[in-house]
Amino acid sequence: MRLKISHTTEYVYSEPVQHSLQRLRLTPETGPTQNVISWETKVEGAEPEVFYIDQYGNRTELVSTNGDQHVIRITANGEVETLDRSGVFGQHKSFAPLWLFRRETPLTKAGKLVRDLVKTLEPGDELARMHSLMAAIHEKVAYVPGTTTSATSAEQALEQKSGVCQDHAHIFISAARSLGLPARYVSGYLMMPEQQEQTASHAWAEVHLEGLGWVGFDPANNICPDEHYVRIASGLDYRDAGPISGMVTGISGEDMKVTIKVEEQGQSQSQSQS
Repeated sequence: MRLKISHTTEYVYSEPVQHSLQRLRLTPETGPTQNVISWETKVEGAEPEVFYIDQYGNRTELVSTNGDQHVIRITANGEVETLDRSGVFGQHKSFAPLWLFRRETPLTKAGKLVRDLVKTLEPGDELARMHSLMAAIHEKVAYVPGTTTSATSAEQALEQKSGVCQDHAHIFISAARSLGLPARYVSGYLMMPEQQEQTASHAWAEVHLEGLGWVGFDPANNICPDEHYVRIASGLDYRDAGPISGMVTGISGEDMKVTIKVEEQGQSQSQSQS
C-alpha cells in the first residue's frame, strides 16, 4: 500500500520566545515493513542545529530559536510504501543491546495492577500469550482522549481504565517486561478509513520473541500492525520515541495545534488514526 502523509505541528506563543530547543523524530526509514519513497521536514520560526541517529536508530534533528518568535511551525510530508508482515518486524538491529529493552522506566514500571493482569493470561507459547495480553488491554482500558497525559504511567492508566494509544502501548510493554521479554515503544502513523480528522500520531508496542524477532502489537485497536501502519521511531517508552519534545523559555502561554492526514495514493479520501 502506498500512503501519503502530511503532519503539521504549530506552536503559537502569547509572548516572544527568547529561546527554545526542540528534538524532532519525524523522519521514517526504509525497513522490513516499509519503503520510504520521499520525505521532507520543514521548520518555520526555528533554525536547525544538528542531525543525528540516536541510540535506538531514530533519525533525530535538533532545532532552536534565539529571538522574538511568536510562531513555530513544523511540517513533515512524504510518501511511504508499506507491507503487511502480520506484525513481524524481524531481527534486532540497534546500537542499543537487546537486554536494554527489559529495563523498567518510570512510565513502564510494573505495579500490582500490571502484575495481576499478567496472571490472567492463559498458558501457552509466548506469541499466543502476547496476543492474549493485547486483547486483555484492549478490553480493560477504554480509548478516551484527554483522560491521560504524556506523564501518565502504565499503572496509572490501568487503574483509571482509560487512556490513548500511548497508554495502551505502555501497559503492554510493562507487562511483557515483567515476563522477562524485551519490549519497546513505537511511534508512527495509522490510516483508519472510518475517521476523517487527526490530532495526534499513533503508537504501539513491539516485543522480541524467539525465532521471530520483533513483533508488533497494537492494543488500542487489538490488531498486529499491517500495511496501514508507518513507523517513525522507537525506544524504551514515549520519551524516547515521541515525535516532538523539548524546552521553551521566555513565554507566558502556548497554544499547540496538530493536523495529520494519512491517505492512500490514488484515493481522494483522507484518513485518521487512534
